[in-house]
Amino acid sequence: MPDTAPKIKWDHIHLRTPDVEATAQWFETMLGAEIIRSPSRTDLKLGGGMIFLAPVASGDGVNPPPVTPHQGLDHFGLAVVDIDDVAAGLKAKGVTFTAEPYNIRPGIRICFIRGPQGISIELLERDAKYK
Repeated sequence: MPDTAPKIKWDHIHLRTPDVEATAQWFETMLGAEIIRSPSRTDLKLGGGMIFLAPVASGDGVNPPPVTPHQGLDHFGLAVVDIDDVAAGLKAKGVTFTAEPYNIRPGIRICFIRGPQGISIELLERDAKYK
């Protein structure tokens, strides 16, 4: 049977924010994102992926961020090495944790942090033998 599935790869995450610069600075300071500025936009490179930042202005019809948990996109996950050290470093920077590091199952340890506009971000560490 021929493979008719499209060839797909991740391209970007798109975030809407009332303060593009503050959002970019948060991702740079807290998670080490690279800020990429052009005359018309500001984007982030994080963990090999792209985050596009779109400005939100009052009265433009964009709804406020939903309260977590909610239906639809719930969070995005970022793989890290030595999650407990990463978590300690983020706490020292003042990052809000919605779930402290814990083992979700053998070989996988996770935690959740709150980003700008209430974005939920999962940090996870996978033991190589459970990949």
